[in-house]
Amino acid sequence: MTPFTAAVVQMASCPDDPLATAQTAVARLREAAAKGARLVVFPEALIGGYPKGASFGAPIGMRKPEGRAAFARYHAAAIDLDGPEVALLAEACAETGAFAVVGVIERDGATVYCTVLYFDGDKGLVGKHRKLMPTAAERLIWGFGDGSTLPVFKTGLGTIGAVICWENYMPALRMHMYHQGVSLYCAPTADDRDTWLPTMQHIAMEGRTFVLTACQHITRAAYGAAHESALGDDPDTVMMRGGSAIIGPLGQVLAGPDFSGETILYAQIDPADVMRAKYDFDVTGHYARPDVFQLTVDTRAKHAVREV
Repeated sequence: MTPFTAAVVQMASCPDDPLATAQTAVARLREAAAKGARLVVFPEALIGGYPKGASFGAPIGMRKPEGRAAFARYHAAAIDLDGPEVALLAEACAETGAFAVVGVIERDGATVYCTVLYFDGDKGLVGKHRKLMPTAAERLIWGFGDGSTLPVFKTGLGTIGAVICWENYMPALRMHMYHQGVSLYCAPTADDRDTWLPTMQHIAMEGRTFVLTACQHITRAAYGAAHESALGDDPDTVMMRGGSAIIGPLGQVLAGPDFSGETILYAQIDPADVMRAKYDFDVTGHYARPDVFQLTVDTRAKHAVREV
């Protein structure tokens, strides 16, 4: 494998207009590819929107009418995997030859999922991962993923997988990705706090993997007037401030974090750095203890990852 350029796209969604968001994402994908990027990672819930600050009218034991209306709007803004948004992304990846990892809100019947989609050049949509355990109030609006959507993809760039936002605090899930040989660990997120970067550095060092994390930079103005926001309604309020970054397998920051606005960050990736880093630590190899630790993944459905 030869060195290549990777990119993380820090951009705002149009929460009420998934097609417009997809069109903007395609433009960013083409821009990154024109600058040589062969792997491009986008934020969590980019297409369909991350409803920052909303409560969906759900005090304990109650569901308010305005919350039901908010969920109906959110469901309407989610996407179907056979819809035009996915087709646009697949077409752009075919044109550029890039591998893209894109956060979406996926609609399946009456349920919506926080999902990552994988696009591999002219192969189109090759897989998805649904967030296993939505965080806190996210559980009210998003369905739970399961072990049937925990793939990695072996490519000419390396082995690509994705773990969404606070899934990265689930040790067994991280271990499953390491056991699958992930070398390009993608972390779409909505976490823009200062503590996120050291989390990503820890994972890079723990797994001896490149980590690519992308977060939106979005203001209140991007959300419609009907959006309920605990952060207020000043259009200039920053709802998510970014912090996207690319980390090397020894924890070194190769790009970012950036909190300045919408941008694309680039880094040169040398796949040989993964094995150089594993010289003195490999969590699934000569430093592993299979006699005392076993990882079981039910890939059929209903269950995710457990330690026994």
